Amino acid sequence: MMEPVGLVLVGFGNVGQAFAQLLLEKQAELAEKYGMRCHVNGIMTGRHGAAINPDGIDLEEALRIVREGGQLKQLDASDFSGDTLDFIQQSPGDVMVETTPVNPRSGQPALEHMRAALSKGMHAITANKGPVVYGFQELTALASGKGRKFLFESAVMDGAPIFSLFRQPLAGARLLGFSGILNSCTNLLLERMEAGETLEQAIAYGASIGITETDPSNDVDGWDASIKVAALSTVLMGHPLTPLEVDRTGIRGITLEMIAEAKEAGQRWKLVCSLERKGEAFVARVRPETVGPDSPLFSVGGTSSFVVFNLDVLPGLGVLESDPSPKTTAFGLLADLIYTQGKA
Repeated sequence: MMEPVGLVLVGFGNVGQAFAQLLLEKQAELAEKYGMRCHVNGIMTGRHGAAINPDGIDLEEALRIVREGGQLKQLDASDFSGDTLDFIQQSPGDVMVETTPVNPRSGQPALEHMRAALSKGMHAITANKGPVVYGFQELTALASGKGRKFLFESAVMDGAPIFSLFRQPLAGARLLGFSGILNSCTNLLLERMEAGETLEQAIAYGASIGITETDPSNDVDGWDASIKVAALSTVLMGHPLTPLEVDRTGIRGITLEMIAEAKEAGQRWKLVCSLERKGEAFVARVRPETVGPDSPLFSVGGTSSFVVFNLDVLPGLGVLESDPSPKTTAFGLLADLIYTQGKA
């Protein structure tokens, strides 16, 4: 009989709910192909309260309650009260899956969530870039000391296998630099502006389909792109970097006139992320650039992302992710979960 893997979910927004739905969809496949049976023993939300049940929470019921605007307290079997760190300490589980919003300037409170889970002896998986940038070395060492794993495949390019690509298939290759489109939101905004909308109108459209937040500054001003550059630098190039150290320019200064001029010249504006090793120096940038049809970035439209890695043995390896969704991000979390159990 398979021993259940106990999961603790910290964050239950779009991505957290998509992960729960994916667990339901994949439960038979997880059992048959990987010998895994998962129980969610705790769910902590920002707006819908929390629930802890050592015997497992009914995920379908939890999803229904949250989607109808209710409170998870009715599923709680532990009389829980407290904050998120209390929740982590009191929840029985083998793996914490963390999907709280990113703070590009400090990585908190997600960084503290990961510390708490690993210190307790749980594997720690996150879609949040903050702990990767601000705590990669510390959390990796803490995980190793506990015989656990700190994983974050969904932190950059959603479910596209970026970090695991370097962990396994590209073992032995040395990364010299990369460039691409890492912020799908601004890619969509620039495309809408090319069709004639103002930045404000494009942002409003993005908000209507759930791509942008009420305050879109993390995307528009390049913070999200910068923290992704920092995450790739820190993990893949062994060069710790924070978004504060990235030469950052967002798209707020791009006007419709600039868009029209580029279009007349057969070009498009893109928010280009890059990191290049020059001797002992690392040059990290996020800035709007015009690209022509000869660039692989030219045809990357909508909410798609694309990155080209320059390696010593593969000078132009590209990864394209087309039109991601919360389910795409949830897949990255699921892949990490499978890896924690030694099944991948």
